[in-house]
Amino acid sequence: MIDRQRVVAVIPARGGSKSVPGKNLRTLGGKPLIVWTLDLAARLEEVDRVIVSTDSEDIARVASERGAEVYHRPPALATDTALVLDAVRELARRLHDEGERAAYGLLLEPTAPFRRAGDVQACLTHLHYDGLDSVATFKPAELNPHRAWRIRDGAPESFVDGSVPWLPRQQLPEAYQLSGEVYAFRLDRLDLATRGMLFGRTGAVIVDGDTSLDIDDERDFRLAELITREGNHESVSA
Repeated sequence: MIDRQRVVAVIPARGGSKSVPGKNLRTLGGKPLIVWTLDLAARLEEVDRVIVSTDSEDIARVASERGAEVYHRPPALATDTALVLDAVRELARRLHDEGERAAYGLLLEPTAPFRRAGDVQACLTHLHYDGLDSVATFKPAELNPHRAWRIRDGAPESFVDGSVPWLPRQQLPEAYQLSGEVYAFRLDRLDLATRGMLFGRTGAVIVDGDTSLDIDDERDFRLAELITREGNHESVSA
């Protein structure tokens, strides 16, 4: 709980992945990828329930072994094109019908194994005490949009009108991107969401871009394996 308000952590984990087959159960640092997120969620004193939304019996088994609740996701919400938002909404409706009256939800995707507990807590604090509807973690953009280009009829032109891509980094406007590590939100305001997990009155928590990793493909997974071998994850997840 936070200030006597219940918090539910939702971990969405499909069984299928085209970019990294079996990604959520693939071993990283001696344990399945999803276990990194399960273990962190279990340590957070603010979290009252940890729920895994999945279509996979294997993922369900691992989640149950780690003490999480499992809600089986309908097949229509487990396709490559299904939005995580729709799965969260469906789960929120089920929880409400069952009598759950938690004020806040956390979306913790298993593809971000090195998230910091402090960043999760910062999102909840920002959400609750600033009266927001949703909060997410952001990191410095890997490519500043003022250095991006579009190719139109074979000719390059600045993606941002009027930008000067050759300016030194220090002279460019600050730019950020979603880190994919934490989304905190009011469960009773999910109707405001249209396409993503940031909706209504929003807030941001800036995280360290050097230690943020959202695994999307094999290259990301190899980087995650390197981080664990070097032991850097111990300071990252603290």
